Amino acid sequence: MVETLLYAAELVQDGGTYKLVVQDVVRDTVQVTPVPKSAVDRLPTFLSVLSSKLGSASARGRW
Repeated sequence: MVETLLYAAELVQDGGTYKLVVQDVVRDTVQVTPVPKSAVDRLPTFLSVLSSKLGSASARGRW
């Protein structure tokens, strides 16, 4: 199976603020969204829940 990168995301801390930077690789666009610290703190839990809901799809080890 050939993997094709569609989106790339980074969570960036700039001083006391956080930004989610999402690059749409196909359309060559970038969106930047401020993220509250409370959401940043919950990110590991969110990813764990998402991983468990997706089941074997997350087992490929992309994250």
